Amino acid sequence: MQRYEYKVVPAPQKGTKAKGVKTAEGRFAVSIEQILNQMGQDGWEYQRAELLPSEERSGLTSSNVNWRNVLVFRREIAAEFSAEREPVEDSDDAAVAQPVPGPEEVQAPAPISEEVKDPPLTLKPTDLSEKDKEQT
Repeated sequence: MQRYEYKVVPAPQKGTKAKGVKTAEGRFAVSIEQILNQMGQDGWEYQRAELLPSEERSGLTSSNVNWRNVLVFRREIAAEFSAEREPVEDSDDAAVAQPVPGPEEVQAPAPISEEVKDPPLTLKPTDLSEKDKEQT
């Protein structure tokens, strides 16, 4: 089974100046391209861009929700286990589990107290006051 680790980085908000790029869209594309290439050199594979809410404090008692753009990357983690098992001993000297004898007849324990005759939080008709009887 393949295992991955993930890294989330903030997406750039402004474009980067580059030689030969004149438009705002082109500058923005250059800044995205730089992040993707840098992360790719470190072994990270680009997955997707996400727009996620971020709740931030505003003053002492209130908060605002700001939407943040992030870029999601992943890379495979090297497996840390081996598929080989320890050899099992097939000798006759190895201990074999034996069943443990138990009692012949099993009995339930005796009850701790008497059975409750009435639930503890119910009202009997005689417990109602005259005012409660008039309302019902």
